[in-house]
Amino acid sequence: MTIHSQVVDILNRRIYPAVVEIEDGQIKRIEEVADAPADSGYLLPGFIDAHVHIESSMMPPTEFARLAVVHGTVATVSDPHEIANVLGEDGVHYMLNEARRVPFKFCFGAPSCVPATTFETAGAHLDTAAVTRLLEHDDIGYLSEMMNFPGVLMKDPAVLAKIHAAKSLGKPVDGHAPGLRGDDAINYFGAGITTDHECFTYEEGLDKIKLGVNILIREGSAARNYDALHPLIKEYPNLIMFCSDDKHPDDLIEGHINLLVARSVALGYDVFDVLRAACIHPVQHYGLDVGMLREGDPADFIQVSNLESFDVLETYIDGACVARAGKSLIEHLPSETPNAFHADAKVAADFALPSTSSQVRIIKALDGEIVTGSEVGELTSSQGNYNVDIAKDILKIAVVNRYTKVAKPSVAFVSGFGLRQGALASSVAHDSHNIVVVGTSDEAICAAVNLVIQNKGGVVAVNDLGEAKRLALPIAGLMSPLDGYELARQYAEIDQWTKSELGCQLKAPFMLLSFLALPVIPSLKITDLGLFDVEQFGFVSVGVEEKL
Repeated sequence: MTIHSQVVDILNRRIYPAVVEIEDGQIKRIEEVADAPADSGYLLPGFIDAHVHIESSMMPPTEFARLAVVHGTVATVSDPHEIANVLGEDGVHYMLNEARRVPFKFCFGAPSCVPATTFETAGAHLDTAAVTRLLEHDDIGYLSEMMNFPGVLMKDPAVLAKIHAAKSLGKPVDGHAPGLRGDDAINYFGAGITTDHECFTYEEGLDKIKLGVNILIREGSAARNYDALHPLIKEYPNLIMFCSDDKHPDDLIEGHINLLVARSVALGYDVFDVLRAACIHPVQHYGLDVGMLREGDPADFIQVSNLESFDVLETYIDGACVARAGKSLIEHLPSETPNAFHADAKVAADFALPSTSSQVRIIKALDGEIVTGSEVGELTSSQGNYNVDIAKDILKIAVVNRYTKVAKPSVAFVSGFGLRQGALASSVAHDSHNIVVVGTSDEAICAAVNLVIQNKGGVVAVNDLGEAKRLALPIAGLMSPLDGYELARQYAEIDQWTKSELGCQLKAPFMLLSFLALPVIPSLKITDLGLFDVEQFGFVSVGVEEKL
């Protein structure tokens, strides 16, 4: 097969007309010619998401690939710690086995922090031996994000042993250090950690990049840091990659890394610097078996209409066309549904919270961020239990242990959701994936939780009349075996109903909800064991003791 087009040679920073010859899945020859057909567009290496949790798309790898190739994505650097927290090593191997079924370049990591902390109940534990076994697997390319930065700084032997195992095998170690600056950052990255995707201010990114850290500019469904970090593209082009981290199905329908590329070029950044971040740097850093549009490389490339909007005409992986004119050529494949869901149904009284003072600590949810604020507010009580205050947007939040048959829910308060009625619940609750729920009444909260339990996982919205929208996620309580486009349609329907019927105006309410149980991201979170202050790194009471 031959393609006559303009070739974008990112490594040598030039564009020229050429005939590209593909044979046996490789680029056999690139011959520069005098000109190219006017409508032939441009050939360039495919886009790469440098850090993503496939599970957050609510699709198994087969469906994620099917949707992503439409946008010119040919590879991902994927951390499977979501499913590992539910199913352990078996969950990682499930992802590897699913990935082999489709023409797409997945690079999976060995999850470094399962569970992420000891402050929540998870479904599995990956010790150093388990992590080392995974790292020794040929299909595992790196040690996934080291979220336990206190363990690194305190030189915890188990944490350092995992890092050493990766380094001894010549595999990179990904970082996760939100807000870490100064000497702590120097010591953390000095342990051999090479990336960070958690920067949420320019100053933080600049501090880390000056240490030689590769900064992954993240723009996902929940955390959106592009606006803060994009000046680094011009200042440090050799240390930048793009990632989504978490991408919900409706967002993946709209676009992927291609959107960040077009956005960056529109801001005036050099097209070669931008494409280096999107196409080349991840290949070099992680040693991916992904072509960079050179003779002898795997034939992984895309054809785009122009170098402004980067509309994808065709996507090729190993010489096979996998997407054309906005349509995926990868077939939908049925997937198995392994799971771990043992919680019994709850009653409304399980979510009552006894009053201990008039003032309470409140998790402040921030639209577009996975970090949260912490504030104190006043609430009334009835029959010895706290009331919510819908007018002040102080609602109840609870986490229910999904792994234990009978367990008392953990209950606290949250602001920022703006619900006028009803409740939202989800079994996607980073990182241990218990059930997290926000609601305006104990009855609505209970109804939403019980629907999640009945479906062995899912996202649910209910109103005060008992009407509900639900999307079942029977693969580990995280993913659906549905066709990806149908999944996206159903998810968008629930998302829209949550906004129109319940009054929530967050951009991605379920994505934001899923991060409120993550006790490694500042500042106030909730797990199934209680309200957790990340900055103090310990549990705190909901009620604030009144000073005499």
